[in-house]
Amino acid sequence: MTEVLFYHLERRSLEDVLPVLLMKTLERGWRAVVQVGSPERLEALNRHLWSFDEDSFLPHGSREDGYAELQPIWLTEGEDNPNGSQIRFLVDGAVMGDVSAYLRAVHIFDGRDEIALARARDDWKRARSAGHDVTYWQQNNAGRWERKA
Repeated sequence: MTEVLFYHLERRSLEDVLPVLLMKTLERGWRAVVQVGSPERLEALNRHLWSFDEDSFLPHGSREDGYAELQPIWLTEGEDNPNGSQIRFLVDGAVMGDVSAYLRAVHIFDGRDEIALARARDDWKRARSAGHDVTYWQQNNAGRWERKA
């Protein structure tokens, strides 16, 4: 059974949250695939992951880079998993398909965006109906994550 986590952004941006979650993924020895909703967003995240911290970077690639099997983090617009990831991140309008092949799926959405909020609700219902272990996380006033459901 796949664990599906929903992260409701309210106080921090995706650019702040995603690199931290990806670093934790790599620390556990897992590979990740990050599915985005558009080619423009893929390119923006690609640039951001190389430069988000002047003291480090997150090794990653996309179709343009090739060598998918060597990439610990793969950026895509599709449902592909060419690097054998255990974790799938869904961001910026990515549509959640069948995630049963993963240990964990992480849906990160902007709670200030009504369309993203509605999509997350639909994905929550589908994940629950599919029998996945679903949890919902929201940022508190201090910016820390609290499990809400």
